[in-house]
Amino acid sequence: MLGKEEEAIVTTKGLTKEYKGLTALNGIDLEIPNGQVGLLGPNGAGKSTLIKCLLGLAKPTSGRSTILGHPSTNLKEKLMGRSRIGYVPENDCLIPDMDSVTYVRYMGELSGLPAIDAMQRAHEVLHYVGIGDERYRKIDTYSTGMKQKIKLAQALVHDPELIILDEPTNGMDPKGRQEMLDLIRDVAVNHNKSIILSSHLLPDVEFICDHVIILNFGNILVQGNLNDLIRTQDSYEIRIKGDEELFRKILRSMGLKFSKKGSFFHVRSKDQIIEKLYRAIGSQDIQIRYATRYRQSLEDIFVHNVSRGGK
Repeated sequence: MLGKEEEAIVTTKGLTKEYKGLTALNGIDLEIPNGQVGLLGPNGAGKSTLIKCLLGLAKPTSGRSTILGHPSTNLKEKLMGRSRIGYVPENDCLIPDMDSVTYVRYMGELSGLPAIDAMQRAHEVLHYVGIGDERYRKIDTYSTGMKQKIKLAQALVHDPELIILDEPTNGMDPKGRQEMLDLIRDVAVNHNKSIILSSHLLPDVEFICDHVIILNFGNILVQGNLNDLIRTQDSYEIRIKGDEELFRKILRSMGLKFSKKGSFFHVRSKDQIIEKLYRAIGSQDIQIRYATRYRQSLEDIFVHNVSRGGK
């Protein structure tokens, strides 16, 4: 549950979506807070289905959801609700025969802006995302990276409170991908927008988000604040030089459980053990070259939970 200081921008209760016997969402309960939220999961986990249900683009089989206080099932009839949300879909949503100025202006008008304001905002957001004179070319002449920027521009043109992005860096080269991530982060941090970022790319989520939800097979595996999830564990990461088999014997003699990953020993203990290890090693042919409390990564959390199957 969220604390009193946090306001839920999205809630779901028992949200279920089935497609011809396939369960895409399996009765999920969510409270998504203000801020930057990462929606993680492998392909087919249910991320896009969840977004479509929240936006009223797909009708749930059962359960309910709200977004910015509006029931998702009648969001499409409420312009005021839709005007508070920007959406960057995963699939191509662009009109190829339009130039980007006309297209972004048109999307602004659909979101409730007067025609003159929509045109002004179209130029502003295209400049913001880095589209210059290319804005007067037809969209079907654009590269994948430019098309992704146009999709972001049309999501920003009406100045929404919440921006939902579904795989916004798909198909982009490393330079373009970083430019897109920098833009999204700037929108969130410097323009005070709430973000829901759906991705299967862990670094993208780590760069943008402070709250994480991990889905698999339509189930929620993990949800919570990223700093709380990526916390110091009751274990140590130790690298040595010398007799590894003797070091294993010393660890066993101290009653410590451990594993070896690459060049590191992961030693489980809630106690301070480094000084004890130095004393136990004594004059043996072993040097401790590196030792620190182990801090799990988002990748550790993701792999551990997804490998369990989520069923």
